[in-house]
This record gives sequence, structure tokens and C-alpha cells, in this order.
Amino acid sequence: MFFQKFTVAGMALLLTALLQAAAAPPVTVSENAGSFILDNGIVKARVSKNSGDLISLEYKNLELLDVRDGRQIAYWSHNAARGRRIIDRITIDPQTNGGERGEVSIKGISGGNPMGGGPGGSVVADIEIRYALGRGDPGIYTYCAFSHPTNYPATSVGEARFCLKLNDDLFDWMTVDANRNLKMISAYDWNHGTQMNMKEARRMNTGIYKGEVEHKYDYSANQFDVRAWGWSSSARHVGVWLVNPSVEYLSGGPTKFELSAHRDATFNLRNPNAPAPPTLLNYWRSSHYGGSVCNIAATDAWTKVIGPFLIYCNSGNTPDAMWRDALAQAGKESEAWPFDWVEGVDYPHKNERATVAGKIILDDSQTPGWQMTNLLVGLTAPDYAPAVIRRSSRRVDWQTDAKNYQFWIRANAAGNFSIPNVRPGNYSLHAIADGVLGELTVTNITVAAGKNLTLGKINWRPVRHGKQLWDIGIPNRTGAEFFKGDDYFHWGWYLQYPKLFPHNVHFVIGKSDFRKDWFFEQVPYNTDTNNVTGTGRGDSTMWKVIFNLTNAPHGKATLRLALCGVGARSLSGSLNDHSIGTINNLAYNATINRDGIAGTWCERDLVFDASLMQAGTNTLELTIPAGSLTSGIIYDYLRLELDENAPPPEKPFATE
Repeated sequence: MFFQKFTVAGMALLLTALLQAAAAPPVTVSENAGSFILDNGIVKARVSKNSGDLISLEYKNLELLDVRDGRQIAYWSHNAARGRRIIDRITIDPQTNGGERGEVSIKGISGGNPMGGGPGGSVVADIEIRYALGRGDPGIYTYCAFSHPTNYPATSVGEARFCLKLNDDLFDWMTVDANRNLKMISAYDWNHGTQMNMKEARRMNTGIYKGEVEHKYDYSANQFDVRAWGWSSSARHVGVWLVNPSVEYLSGGPTKFELSAHRDATFNLRNPNAPAPPTLLNYWRSSHYGGSVCNIAATDAWTKVIGPFLIYCNSGNTPDAMWRDALAQAGKESEAWPFDWVEGVDYPHKNERATVAGKIILDDSQTPGWQMTNLLVGLTAPDYAPAVIRRSSRRVDWQTDAKNYQFWIRANAAGNFSIPNVRPGNYSLHAIADGVLGELTVTNITVAAGKNLTLGKINWRPVRHGKQLWDIGIPNRTGAEFFKGDDYFHWGWYLQYPKLFPHNVHFVIGKSDFRKDWFFEQVPYNTDTNNVTGTGRGDSTMWKVIFNLTNAPHGKATLRLALCGVGARSLSGSLNDHSIGTINNLAYNATINRDGIAGTWCERDLVFDASLMQAGTNTLELTIPAGSLTSGIIYDYLRLELDENAPPPEKPFATE
């Protein structure tokens, strides 16, 4: 009976939706010599035939874009404008489908020459940009397809995103997540601010945030969790949002933080009062927080489709109401993915994709019965050595890969996962979870087109180097659990550190609380109490960990250091006044200077003779060298392990 009622109710909702769609005006596509115009009576968009830029977007007869200043206002950083040949066409003609959908395409043919200059640099590839509009859609979809045939030379993709510069007369409220949901500074405030230690950071001298520092990186977000973000108007009650229905086309997996929204931080020396419009970004490859790699060898027949994602327009009584509506729309977009109307690019439809399911079982003898939380399971390209093109040749893993697609899901508490809509291909399976140091990797997972794959039970036995003596923090690939880690997204914590910890961190195992007694970033010590700009250098900083042992140990000891933010050149350790090694060649990921909490993650260990420890009190010292105030470390987690059955190393050493 319940099923019958549910079915009737569901049919009623479906019929209502169909009737509403049928009542909506049809989509039209018109064109002139320089542009296409897509219109469905709700939104109206104008697209440049020369570049693929969006040059106008109207909603409720309001222009949403910053159309007054004659510069790029809604664009892909790699566009079609520098193509040897540009092909513009209508790829979905609404006249052939009763006005249900229209789509236009602007494709630049490289012919083996660099393309897409401007903010994103150049890339040797054909670039096709599309915009699609459906009947009744309160927004327009855009996507970009890259194609590199084997007769093109080797190349690489630089900073790559879609960017919107918005109408400053409309938008005054920005929403990224629950912590960044606020009325923003004005263009006047920004233009009359005082520059701090970075060109993107200014102290406000006017406005509602007078005295505070505005920094565009304070609004970076985890792309896996934040699927709808945007600007709204508290006076005109309209909003515009970017909505990712999937993150398969983004880089860096489920731990990737990226720029999302801010007031334009461009610093113009010739015109310090240049417009600073509200800005929205959808990044798929960047150098931020450790960055990602998209290098293409001359022998690569490479394609990648970024999107489609939605530029969503809405209205509501309050900015919060509009944000909630955008979140609901993001859920609908995810349910509809992959879209059945996409044709003519490398984009498998639902019946050409597969669901990969299984169950992760944690097998750790030192934590029997441990229940994993925030278990993330993903399918990614196997680790690889990139083509060497103006970048280092360090091996690329899922954290730094932008060349390929990734498919991630959050599993349930029992470890069950089901990853939908996986493209056919050869993958590695990865799992990470809060409370578990390291990751699970299973190689050689082959996904066939249209054939679901059940992997069954997969045992995850985390790496151990002996008995755990103590730990600090939670292995979760961020420093969020440490003191002030829940408030990381404000400029200048490195200036506050010596005020909060005038004698540096002194952490006593069994007594101290890492939530209060371990600062979220170990940074050089700022001795200049008058420093308010963040410039200059600080002294070396030494943190102490005090722990007691009942007996004097022997064998091999391993201090496991999980790092998620790196600005320091090195990190040195000593125990009871004896060196236990120095970690060098740390991979800088600019997380501290970009006010982040998580960049590319790594584990680096200090291995030493356990006899350096003694019965009773032991003192571990961790030191970062003097340097700029942001050249520090953000720890994810620390653990000391002891293997008394292993021979001690002849001398301390650090893992690479």
C-alpha cells in the first residue's frame, strides 16, 4: 500500500515537473557575426564566437556580469582565440527538438601551435568550449574539451579554470560554506586598502571590516565537499553560483583545496583604483596547495572534458535562502550526472559507465575494533612519471594528477562503498580514513564499459614499524584538529603565534591536549612585535614533546611525521640532546602563506636507535630553521613507534 501511494505521489511530482517544463518558454539560439545568443525566458546568454567567452548573462532582466570595463568577464583560461582556425557552430539546435535544448560550440584548432594564452598560459591542443541551455533551466551549462593528437608536440597545461567577473552593482554577499557566508568588502574598500606581505592581501582602511586583512585565499575550499558556491545580492535578492555535478574532471582528489570566490585581487600599479569586481572560480588545474600536473607527451593521444557544470541563477529573500537553494540544485545535478544530452566529445553516457562496489575492512592489530570515519574511496590513474616539460619530474599520484579523471565516494561506517559512473579504464583503488595513518592502494582494477564491478571484501592493513608509544593529533590529512585549526582561514596567524605561545609549544604526552596545546602551524618565531604586515623573517622555532617510559628501550624507533603543509626547507629532530636526523628536500606546497589547512600530504619518518630513549623523562625537539614567517610546517599527525626486535640503525636517518 505504501509503495502504491509513493508511486502515485512520485508520478504526481513528475507530471507537475513535466507540465511546468512544458509551460516554460522554448529555448532559442540566434547569432550574428560575432556572437551566439541563447535564451529560454529565464536566462539569456551571449557567447563570443572568437574566444568562447561568455560576454553577457542576464537573469530576470538583470545583467549579472561586469560588462562595463572591456575586459574578459566570464572565460575559460584556455580559450579558442589563438587557434589557427576557429569553428563556431550550433551543436544542439532547439528548432529540431521543440525548443527543449540549445547548445553552441566554439572550437580552436591548434594545428600544433600554442593556444589559449591569457591568464592560463598556452597549451598545444585543440580547445572546444560549449554552452548549453535547457527549457526551464535557471542557468547555463558550460564545458571545455581538450584534444591533443599524436602529431602535436609535447605540451603542458598551466593554471586552468573557468572564471566569472560579476556585476558589482548587484552582488555584495559571498557564500563558500558555513564558515565563509558573509557580506563582503566593497571595491572601494579593496582599492583603498594597504598591501600586506602578498599582493593578494590588503588591510582594510574603510568599510565594515576596517582594520581586518582581506586575502583571496581565505576563501579556498575543499572541492570534493563544496559543490555550490557563489555571490548573491542582499538588495535585489538574486544570486549566481557555480555548481559542480561531479568532481571527476577536477584534480587532486577529495583532499584538494582550491580558490573558489573572492573580490578581484588584481593589483594594478598604474591604476590602483581599477575595478575589483566579485569573482567566481572553478579550478581544475593549479599550482595552489601543492598544485597538480598536466603534462602531455608528444606521443600522447590525450583528451579531457572539463564539465559540464552549471552557472546557476536564483532568487530568494535572503542570501542564506539562495545558498540553500543552490545546495539543493547541486544535489539534483549530481543525480542527473552524466548528462544524456552531451554528444560529440569524449563523454561516456550512463550505459557506457560502471559502478564499482566493495567493502574496506581495517586490519590493524594495534587498534582492534576501530571503526573508520570519513572513509574516502577512489579510483584514479596509476601513479606515473610525467613527461618532463618545464616542471620537475617527480612521480605523480592522485594528489597531484590533473591529466586524468578521478572517481571518489564517501563510504559508510561499515566500510561499504559504491562508486558510480566510472569511465572504462585501468585504475588503482585508494582508501583514506580519519584515524588511520597512510592509505590503502590496490592496483590493476579494470573497469569495462557498461559492466558493474564488485570487488568484494578488501583488507586494509596499515603500515606499522613497531609498537605505538604515543601519538599527537588525528591522521586526517589536515591540521584542523589543532589549536586554531578550526579558524585557519584568516590571514596572518604566523604573526599571532609568538603571542599565543611566547615560549613555543611544550607538549607533555598524557597531560597536554593537542586541541589547545599544539598550534596548527609551526612557523619561524616573529620577534618584531611591531610587525603588522607579515613581511620579514623569524627565528628558528623549536617545539618540545615530553614523554615518560617505564623502561629503557632498545632496537629501532621510528618517529612518523605526517605533513600537510610545507613551507620550510627542512625539519630537524633531536632526542635527549642527541640528533635523530633531519628531513630535507621537503616539497613546498604554499599552504601556510595561502592561509590553508591542507596541501599535498606526505609522510616523512625519522628512524633512530631506540637506546637514545631512557627510562623516565624523555625530551623530543622538533626544529624548523629561521626564515620568512610563512616558511613553516603544518602537521597532520605525529606518532612514535618502537620495534625492539629490529636491529638499531647505525646512524639516524630520514625517509625520502
